[in-house]
Amino acid sequence: MRTSTVRRVSLSVAVAAALTSVAACGGSDGGKSDNRGGDVVKADPIAALLSVQKKTGGEKSAKVEGTTQMGTTMSMKQTGTIDWTDGLTGAMEITYTGGSMADAMKQTGGTGTMQARYFKDGYVVNMGDGFAKQAGGKHWISYGYADLAKLAGASGEAMKQQMQNTTPDQGVKSLLASGDVKKVGKEDVRGVSATHYSGTVDVAALTAKNSELDAAQLEQLKKQLSDAGITTETVDLWVDDNDLLVKKTERGEMKTGELNSTVYYSDYGTKVSVEQPPADDTVDFAELLKQQQAAGAGAS
Repeated sequence: MRTSTVRRVSLSVAVAAALTSVAACGGSDGGKSDNRGGDVVKADPIAALLSVQKKTGGEKSAKVEGTTQMGTTMSMKQTGTIDWTDGLTGAMEITYTGGSMADAMKQTGGTGTMQARYFKDGYVVNMGDGFAKQAGGKHWISYGYADLAKLAGASGEAMKQQMQNTTPDQGVKSLLASGDVKKVGKEDVRGVSATHYSGTVDVAALTAKNSELDAAQLEQLKKQLSDAGITTETVDLWVDDNDLLVKKTERGEMKTGELNSTVYYSDYGTKVSVEQPPADDTVDFAELLKQQQAAGAGAS
């Protein structure tokens, strides 16, 4: 397999990050703050967020739109729909807008935009015509969460569990678990009156609490997070008058720069239909890796 194809393969691994940012914790953008606490029915932020967790978690689907920046590695925007009735499924259009991954995409002839479909046990990515010319005419790459977990170690296993079990109310659970929650005030989010809550989350501690990693995996995860420079994140939530999450942001620092993502939620209950692409137009990620390894061995 040619080097450019390998590069394209590695690029789409980051598509997992797109859904993780949408479904788990979400960076921050502005909004005019109005701190009139008297407008909020539930004065206690813990009680309020417990109600939000129940209401948002009780929904089954939503439209999502967001942006994610991971230091100098990548910045991207994503839009689509997700359903969490039985595991997390959905479809999104993802566009790389900057960073080394966007540069790599351009170098390999890509447009910077990919179509992704998510299923309970993995996801598929349409890599475009340029990739198909190098992959036997196949446009889609199929990724199994189990395969990614093996490649990434503890962080991959944690991601696998998160992708299979998370729902949009995970950001609410994160703040409740952190013990650091404050009500900021009333703000306008895209024309919707919303209450803003904020807090700081210990990433490693929260991941350990919400995962089923064993002791060795937890130690490995802590080291991976430490090596990446990730310690704490600031999580902000905006909730409408119906106790539904309408915006979620996450901010933190990495060794490669700022981690910043923003996600908007709307149209709760929207219909989500996701189909697997044709088998004859799909290649398995694990098989591509074997080809890469074989090509590397042959060249050495």
